[in-house]
Amino acid sequence: MLVGVGYVIVIFSIFGGFAMAGGYLASLWQPLEFLMIFGGAFGAFVVGNDMKAVKSTMKALPTLVKGSKYNKALYMDLLALLFEILAKIRKDGMLSIENDVENPEASPLFSKYPMLLSDHHLIEFIADYLRLMGSGNMDAFQIENLMDNEIETHHMEGHVPVSCVAKLGDGLPAFGIVAAVMGVIHTMENVALPPAELGILIAHALVGTFLGILLAYGFVGPLSGLLEQKLEESTKMLQTVKVTLLASLNGYAPAIAIEFGRKVLYSTERPGFLELEAYVKQAKAAK
Repeated sequence: MLVGVGYVIVIFSIFGGFAMAGGYLASLWQPLEFLMIFGGAFGAFVVGNDMKAVKSTMKALPTLVKGSKYNKALYMDLLALLFEILAKIRKDGMLSIENDVENPEASPLFSKYPMLLSDHHLIEFIADYLRLMGSGNMDAFQIENLMDNEIETHHMEGHVPVSCVAKLGDGLPAFGIVAAVMGVIHTMENVALPPAELGILIAHALVGTFLGILLAYGFVGPLSGLLEQKLEESTKMLQTVKVTLLASLNGYAPAIAIEFGRKVLYSTERPGFLELEAYVKQAKAAK
């Protein structure tokens, strides 16, 4: 939603200001300039990335038009789920959650939180480390190290679209210059034309530079920043799980373990202590 709003502001400010200054908007419509800039940039994007990076970027782009799903309600669901799991372990032992871990989709515990269940990577992360905790063969330091490595891998993998879009945005001004140079060459081929007509050709050529810079800094470049923010939010979910499970593994009660998880959340989404406590009690009572 905000992406569209931002684009409207950019378009209104740039083109509106040009029109109010007495410029003719129709002169900015140069389809061949768009073809050279977008075609050249997309070609460079394909050359500079393997198929995995291309597919990852294409998959990430549609998420930009959606608002962030990582809000306070989702984090409270996550902490409530972790509390219920850890409380069940504390009461009935690790074997009591074996069926929940092996088949989360059919688990009464996980099924209570459909927003979380739709995040396959998050559920897999939780299930895998609960399984390792139940094995009894790994201490807290080993599991923490493994968690850190997996979170780092997740972050690096998620950063691929960020890097691809950022590089694409960085290249657009250069392709705008290429389009402008091509326009100047075309103008010089027609140097015998009257000055008024030459002026039009030069104006058309300069549109390429303008479009390249505008597309880079007004449209494509900001998308890489938004992708990075979304990546940081998804990583924060895994960090919350990590801190909570490690606290439990070190002997803390479930209520204290989820407090560890609560404290690593961003302040904009972090629930208050009493707010989370009331929510957890309500979720537990809804069995």
